[in-house]
Amino acid sequence: MTNSGQTELGRVGIWTFAYEGQPAGRVRESAAEIEELGYGAIWFGEAFGRDTVGQAWLLLSATRRVVVASGIANIAFRDPIATATATRALGEAFPGRYVLGLGGHRVDDTVHELDGYPVPARGRAVSTMRAYLQAMDAVPAHGPLADPAPRRVLAALGPKMLQLAAEHTWGAHPYFVSTEHTARARRIMGPDAFLAVEQAVVLDADLSRARQVATEHVAGYLSAPHQEANVRRLGFSDEDIVGGPSRRMVDALVAQGDAEAVRRRVQEHLDAGADHVCLQVLTADATSLPEREWRELAAALLPHHAV
Repeated sequence: MTNSGQTELGRVGIWTFAYEGQPAGRVRESAAEIEELGYGAIWFGEAFGRDTVGQAWLLLSATRRVVVASGIANIAFRDPIATATATRALGEAFPGRYVLGLGGHRVDDTVHELDGYPVPARGRAVSTMRAYLQAMDAVPAHGPLADPAPRRVLAALGPKMLQLAAEHTWGAHPYFVSTEHTARARRIMGPDAFLAVEQAVVLDADLSRARQVATEHVAGYLSAPHQEANVRRLGFSDEDIVGGPSRRMVDALVAQGDAEAVRRRVQEHLDAGADHVCLQVLTADATSLPEREWRELAAALLPHHAV
């Protein structure tokens, strides 16, 4: 398929939570190296470290070319006015280099508040996101506008959210998914929507050790209702979930082994319809930056890597 996003973000990027726990100076140094290695984009998560706007400014100011994308900015943490105005400022300051990924993954059976912010109930995520996008679009501009305007993607997993992503944003940024999900997402969204898929990887020749790290990662996410619902949609059952993730599920969600194994998984996503695959490197020490692994993967996956 053809999509302008292939040129802007390239085929392969990096996805990481690790910057939240690092000093600003280390984040700057690391981001600059990722850019020099030739990755097309840096995707970063938002939990309880730096807020997504501050982290984006830090990464964008430390680099010159690479695209920086929130993966994702949680709509439960800020109202649409704050998100819209911050996005405009980032787009103006760094034209064409910021992608706003939006999601609202902390859902429960009832509407409640998390740290003072309303959180949508399960089953209302799509209508809440649609209203949030509409509210962002309604915010008047009283200053300069970015040209081009920053693009938006949604952390879409289910069919309805994928449809919303295709109809009202640039596309989707699915997280914690298999290549089967990528193929389904492409069928649902059609040929023109942008599809940037997160892929967890463990780069370790010791497959037993790699599988242990991968299993812990998968087990942690299965406690989230929306993630469990998504893997069930993909055909996994109680046999795969109850008592810990099955080997079949772990292998489907996390690429393990050497760089060639990761390259094959990336190609499988691209063949299934992804425009861009962002790699989340998992290690036994989640607090450190996996810089050695990022370098090794760049040498194997990026034909024109700079280092």
